[in-house]
Amino acid sequence: MGPVILQKTVRIEPDDTLGSVYFDRLFPLGVAALLEAADEVVSGRHREVAQNELAASYEGWCRDAESEINWHCHVDQVYNLIRGCNPSPGAWTAVQGKKVRIFDARKHRVTRFGDVGGKPGEIVAIGGESVLIAAQGGRLEIFTVRAEGEPKTSAARFVQAAGLGIGKPFGGRHTPKP
Repeated sequence: MGPVILQKTVRIEPDDTLGSVYFDRLFPLGVAALLEAADEVVSGRHREVAQNELAASYEGWCRDAESEINWHCHVDQVYNLIRGCNPSPGAWTAVQGKKVRIFDARKHRVTRFGDVGGKPGEIVAIGGESVLIAAQGGRLEIFTVRAEGEPKTSAARFVQAAGLGIGKPFGGRHTPKP
């Protein structure tokens, strides 16, 4: 691990994704910080601070086991999983026995009991480019998906091609390939 020469912080907004945090903030900030730290070391102005190894942690790669959607969870938890897995690996659910990864989504909270309009994981509306899925405490508007072996597409095109409609489940058990 070693000593720390420079630290920076970034704000994570409520609708940020892993991709927006990394590509829009962390990567550019990291390049600038590396140049700043190099200048400090070369000029002899740097200060080394020992890391507290007891407070250190490491988060490994997000895999399919961690990125599967449980539609019975609260809308906040499902939305955060989708954001945290976008762009990779993509939070996923099983639709008609195939893995479907969800990338772009928007959360819609409901304030009154019964306003969700469907059971968790059920399609409650289909728009021109998006699909609304019921979840505990709200709905998720899904914009971009990718089915196994297929390119990314709009959620509306996907459900139309799959023959799904309002009241049908958008999620279930995955049937692994043999």
